[in-house]
Amino acid sequence: MTHDIAIVGAGMAGASLAAEIGTRARVLLIEAEEIAGYHATGRSAAFWSETYGGPGIQPLTTASGEYLRAGGFLDPLGSLHIGRAAEREEADAFLAAFAGSGVPLIPVDPRDHVHGLRAGWTIGIMEPTCAYIDVAALHADALARARRAGADVLLQAALTSAVRLDGRWRLETTAGTYEASVLVDAAGAWADEIARRAGATPLNIQPYRRTMVQLKTDPAPAPGVPHVVHVGGDFYFKPEAGGRLWLSPHDETPTDPADVQPEELDVAIAIDRFEQAVDWRITQLERKWAGLRSFAPDRLPVYGFAADTPGFFWFAGQGGFGIQTAPAAAMIGAALLLGEIPALASEIDIARYAPTRFG
Repeated sequence: MTHDIAIVGAGMAGASLAAEIGTRARVLLIEAEEIAGYHATGRSAAFWSETYGGPGIQPLTTASGEYLRAGGFLDPLGSLHIGRAAEREEADAFLAAFAGSGVPLIPVDPRDHVHGLRAGWTIGIMEPTCAYIDVAALHADALARARRAGADVLLQAALTSAVRLDGRWRLETTAGTYEASVLVDAAGAWADEIARRAGATPLNIQPYRRTMVQLKTDPAPAPGVPHVVHVGGDFYFKPEAGGRLWLSPHDETPTDPADVQPEELDVAIAIDRFEQAVDWRITQLERKWAGLRSFAPDRLPVYGFAADTPGFFWFAGQGGFGIQTAPAAAMIGAALLLGEIPALASEIDIARYAPTRFG
């Protein structure tokens, strides 16, 4: 079977890119798992924050906001960045990093927003635009739009080899052999491995394990409690339905790409850091899981054609921010693939995400 574009990876990155390409090219979406979005997409912390990921990610997140709000994928949440008095320098650096970005950041007394903060937690910065994001609905919508546009979606089809002959890729998968003019690497934690199979130079995209636990507490999170994140990066937590709480120690443990599981030490660290911040009593640890966040060396995503391998396109290195930046990333990726000028080129310095920045 022949296609114009074959995309490896049917998580949020690959699915949203296929949907954005639409009918302008014949697309093949290749997924190794039996469920699309099984790894990073299915284990997202599910919030949209314009500051999450830093100034290099913020333009992509902000540009995605209009689409996400219009589609009903966001619900109000708010984010409160907290710190101890001794962390004033970190808080000031955080504010300075987003000065002039248009992201509203308001100094507040954190005790007015989160009851039960322990003594010493006196620094508060409110980010009112932060929102819940319905990851499952957004991913399902992207897959549905891709299929309606004629994309072929293959599940349980791991790519085993990719050879370029006469300007086309011959793709061997566990579900059969396919051909395409362009091969897109949207494989997340497996991005470098897919590059090796295609003969492209890896970019040292490193997967990191991130831990999440679901708790019940006494008291339960009060109505209106926002997402709470430490300005020093030691933890974040957010309220969920049913009086539950999602908590992460904000860990980043380098690992090989795999179906990762949480480590008991990381769970214990998360709980310890939470208990140092608030006096809420944990009544039940209901669930724990881990996911992978994959970064290029400069921690920015990579969108564009490889310099050393004709017809090989990078769409990877999206860290933990691939969900919240998906609409903008897809617009940029689709335009570059199709030889168009991205509509966001006037708002975003797209060259900073090009794979050629690595030489």
